[in-house]
Amino acid sequence: MRQNGKLLITRQKEQRQERILSAFYEDGKPAELSCFRSGDRQILGNIYIGKVKNVVKNIEAAFIEIEGGILCYHSIREKEEPIFIKDKKGNRLSPGDELLVQVSREAVKTKAPTVTCNLNFPGKYLVLTTGRKEIGLSAKLPPEEKERLKAIASSFPREEFGVIVRTNGAYASAEALEEEYKRLSDACHKVLNEGRHRICFSRLYQEPPAYMAGIRSLKTEELQEIVTDDPQIFEEISAYLAEYQPEDKDKLRFYEEKSPSMDHFYGISTAFKHALEERVWLKSGAYLVIQPTEALTVVDVNTGKYDGHKKLRETFLRINQEAARELARQLRLRNLSGIIIVDFIDMEEEADRKSLMDTLAQELQKDPVKTVLVDMTPLGLVELTRKKVRKTLKEQVEHESI
Repeated sequence: MRQNGKLLITRQKEQRQERILSAFYEDGKPAELSCFRSGDRQILGNIYIGKVKNVVKNIEAAFIEIEGGILCYHSIREKEEPIFIKDKKGNRLSPGDELLVQVSREAVKTKAPTVTCNLNFPGKYLVLTTGRKEIGLSAKLPPEEKERLKAIASSFPREEFGVIVRTNGAYASAEALEEEYKRLSDACHKVLNEGRHRICFSRLYQEPPAYMAGIRSLKTEELQEIVTDDPQIFEEISAYLAEYQPEDKDKLRFYEEKSPSMDHFYGISTAFKHALEERVWLKSGAYLVIQPTEALTVVDVNTGKYDGHKKLRETFLRINQEAARELARQLRLRNLSGIIIVDFIDMEEEADRKSLMDTLAQELQKDPVKTVLVDMTPLGLVELTRKKVRKTLKEQVEHESI
């Protein structure tokens, strides 16, 4: 059974733990997986009144406390424009300063959450920012759309805010863009006004649950159906779509069958299990070994059971290209981030190495998370980086077994 653009969301209960599993399928294969434990405090995207606890000049960083005593990292070198609760000359941070901050990255492994002073209010089509008062366009927008979208965004009042048009903005009507801009600017004004009257560490803006933020991020043409078997989740998504994405409301469906269960019918738990395994088999019989470490992720490509009878050069190129396509899929599936080093099978011909790099670059373009193909080292190792935002899938489920 093939599912094109199907987002599946279910709740699982094991012992005394509850978790929400989200699985996005493309052409019948899982493309993105996420696990959210019920009761966990979600802080990514939230806006708080924070207090500067310490400024460390030699690493150009400040440590800012938010709600619940959570200490967050803030990079001073970004030269942002802080919004202080009390009037202050200049933008230099000092211990004791109270200011508005937004969590821009979750705690990853041993690293603290990261906060920014440039507040972002994301919608389906636009992101409104208190940072640079400019118009930004997603690099993945179709070239023919960029001029039209820039003209529409230029008509928005921008004395206070900057605007970024997301990839989803492609072919959206001017009316839809204007309506979303008004909603986002109202939300921003509310936060700025409340910030003057609330006490330190208050939460001023709560990001929607991660599985709903995922709905917002998916491209309209990619998302064809949203399915859940949980009544509460169904009601939450229905209300969210009615208010923020009415054009997608008809895509929501409740899975009513008692047998087989939604999990069994779509193989959700099985998809999670495979995505946590170290070895990934390819159709050719070759396989990848994916090993996340503290500092980076290492991927090794092996010929495995491949029994091709073609010339050795053609064999290695074919396996490497198949591995490159699967690697790009696994990065998104497992939400691997940071530095990634890939040891492909050695190839002697420069033309083959270039063909491999071209294939990998093309596949990485499909990833909605910013991914940069750096280079191939003299030792034949391929370096790439993927932006860190959320925890890896392994980190999300490491305290539980699926």
